[in-house]
Amino acid sequence: MVALGLACLLLVPALSAQPDQKVQDALVADALADKAGTEFLTRLCDDFGGRLTGSVNNRGALERTVAELKTLGITARLEPFTMPGWVRGEDEAEMLAPVKRKLRFTSLSYTQPHERFEAEVVDIHDGREADFAGLKAAGKIGLLAANTTVPRGQYETAAVNHGLRGLLFIDRVAGGQLLARTGSFNGIPLRIPVFGITQEEGLWMARLLKRGETVRVSLLTRSHCTPVETANLVVTFPGRTADTIVVGAHFDSWDLGQGAMDNGLGTAQLYALAKVLQAHARENLRTIELVWFNGEEEGLWGSRFHAPAMKGRPVAAMLNLDMVGFPLSVNSLGYDELMPALERFDASLGARKLKLGVSNINWFGSDHTPFQLEGIPSVTLGGRIEPDVVRYYHDFADTVEKVDPRLIPESTATIAALVYRLANEPGLATTRRTAAETAALFRKFDLETRMKGIGLWPFPAVASEPKKP
Repeated sequence: MVALGLACLLLVPALSAQPDQKVQDALVADALADKAGTEFLTRLCDDFGGRLTGSVNNRGALERTVAELKTLGITARLEPFTMPGWVRGEDEAEMLAPVKRKLRFTSLSYTQPHERFEAEVVDIHDGREADFAGLKAAGKIGLLAANTTVPRGQYETAAVNHGLRGLLFIDRVAGGQLLARTGSFNGIPLRIPVFGITQEEGLWMARLLKRGETVRVSLLTRSHCTPVETANLVVTFPGRTADTIVVGAHFDSWDLGQGAMDNGLGTAQLYALAKVLQAHARENLRTIELVWFNGEEEGLWGSRFHAPAMKGRPVAAMLNLDMVGFPLSVNSLGYDELMPALERFDASLGARKLKLGVSNINWFGSDHTPFQLEGIPSVTLGGRIEPDVVRYYHDFADTVEKVDPRLIPESTATIAALVYRLANEPGLATTRRTAAETAALFRKFDLETRMKGIGLWPFPAVASEPKKP
C-alpha cells in the first residue's frame, strides 16, 4: 500500500507537468536550421513523380520513406489496407465541330472504360435540375460550369437522369490548366465519363453554344476502376500515457505533376517533424503518432481506414497537415474546448507568434474529417502559399522547384512547437463527441448539405435533425 501511494505521488507531477519552453525552443531552432525536409521532398518528387495511390510510383516512394526514416533511427511501420482504386489510361477527347481539335483534358477518377462515341455538346451551366429546363439533353455531352457549387454526386445524377452521355467540367483557373480530382468519394464507378477541360476551351465552347452554333465532341475512356492494395505509414513516439496526439498528412498525390505542394509538402513536414522529435522530444506526456495517409485524393481512404481503427484508444486531438504554407493561424475547427490550449501555444511562440492567431472555423474534405466523424477533436494550420504557386495544385506544374526553400523549415518549426504543446499540455481530455454532437458541429458551419452531396454524412436522421422543443 505504501509503495502504491508513493507511485501515485510520483505519477501526479508527471501528468500535470507543464511543457518545457527550453525543449520547445530547441525543437524550433533545430527545425529552422534543418534542410533535411526540403532535400527529402526533392528526392521524393524527382525520383518518383506523382504518387497516385496504387501505382508503382506510390509504392516505391512509400518504401523509400520507410528506408530514409530508418537511417534517422526511426522505426516506421506500414498499415496495409484495400480501397477502391483507379488506373489512368490513354483516354481521348477531341472537338470535331465547328473546329477539329484535340482537347487538353484530364479524366476524373472512377471514370470507367467505354467505346469511342461522338455527340453534340449542351451547356448545363451549374448542373442543377433547373439548368436542364427546356434543354434537349438526351444523348448529348454536358458542359459544366467551372465554379458550380453543386456536389459531384448530384450533378452526375442529374446528368444521367436527363440522358447525357458524358460531362466536360470547365477548369476554374485560366492558363491551360487542368484540375485532377476525384469523381466519387464513395469509390463507386461513374455512370458516365466526366472529363476536366481547360477554362479556355470550355469558355470557347460556351460562347459557340450561346450563339446557336453546334459543337460536337468525341470521347474515349481507357481508364478503369479496380481495387488496390496500399498502405499508410505510421511512426509512434510512445508517451508516459496512452493518451495520443495524431499528426497526419496525406502521402498520395495526383499523377499529372509531381504532387510537390499537394501534398509532398505535408509529407516532408512530417518527415522533418519526426527528425526533430527524435532529437529533442522523444519523451512526452502523451503518445505522438505520425501517419502518412494514402488514398486521400480519391476519397480520404487512408484516414477512413485509420480513424475507425483507433476506436477504444484515448485520442486527445488530431492535427492535419494538408498544404500548410508559411503558418499564419491555427484552427480549432469548431472545438471550443481546444481554444485555451491553442491560445497558450500561440503565446509561447514569442516573436514567432502567428499573425492571425487562433481561428475556430470547421471545414471538411481532408484527412481530419474521418477523425471528426469518430468524435475526435481536430486541428489544422492556416498557412500562406503564394497564389502563383498554389494555382498549380493537382496540375502538371505542381513540381518541386516551386516550393520555397524556406517553407519546410519555417512551417516545421511551428508544427513542431504545436505538436510538442499538444503532447504535453495538461488537462486535454480524450472524451469523444457523440454522433449527435458531431452532426451538430457540422451543421453549425452549414456543411451538412455538401457532405451529404458527396456521401460523407454517416449520421442517421435522429442525429442530423435538431431536437424539437
